[in-house]
Amino acid sequence: MEIMSLAEQLSKNPYPGRGIVIGKSEDDKYAVTAYFIMGRSANSRNRVFVEDGEGIRTQAFDPAKLEDPSLIIYAPVRVLGNKTIVTNGDQTDTVYELMDRQQTFEQSLRTREFEPDGPNFTPRISGIMHVENGMYNYAMSILKSNNGDSDSCNRYTFAYENPKKGQGRFIHTYMGDGNPLPSFEGEPEWVNIEGDIDTFTNMIWENLNEENKVSLFVRYIEISTGKYETRIVNKNQ
Repeated sequence: MEIMSLAEQLSKNPYPGRGIVIGKSEDDKYAVTAYFIMGRSANSRNRVFVEDGEGIRTQAFDPAKLEDPSLIIYAPVRVLGNKTIVTNGDQTDTVYELMDRQQTFEQSLRTREFEPDGPNFTPRISGIMHVENGMYNYAMSILKSNNGDSDSCNRYTFAYENPKKGQGRFIHTYMGDGNPLPSFEGEPEWVNIEGDIDTFTNMIWENLNEENKVSLFVRYIEISTGKYETRIVNKNQ
């Protein structure tokens, strides 16, 4: 596997759906994560990210236009002690609650599967970052249908210890646009992490498809202290 340009991976795919990036800054100081959402329908596009405690949640930009909230209103980011949980659905709460009861990230996700939105059966993608005592590691997961067969759930977990500076992993729900939407394939893409939080945020936002992008969250966590900075960008203002 060769390292890829994250900007190029984003710009060449008009519809990656929802995406999670996790890695380490090129100055070796920060644990880095980004989460973005896109939308094709008016209901999906009618959203913004808002801060919620140490995490974020989605909410309707225009509540009067909200249709079915079941798969679009959730908390993508929550913090449990020294762990930051990032997911594309309400499995954020599942991971938070079960890890709080001493279950592992993988065990928590065993209780969930892909989204019930046939024929797409959108994968559930999740990540967890562990920053403690100057140490940092992370893991990512995808729960997906068996090539569109909703009777089977394929579960994959990828763990990254001692991540290298300027590098990260990128996982997203779809390989591109289509009908049905083709689910992500393979292991998380190996991508570069460049610049400070504002440079990185701007790069992602500028390379997401203009018509389909909705919201973006970026967080840089200082590995030595656990302190963090956050950026949120919403197309709907």
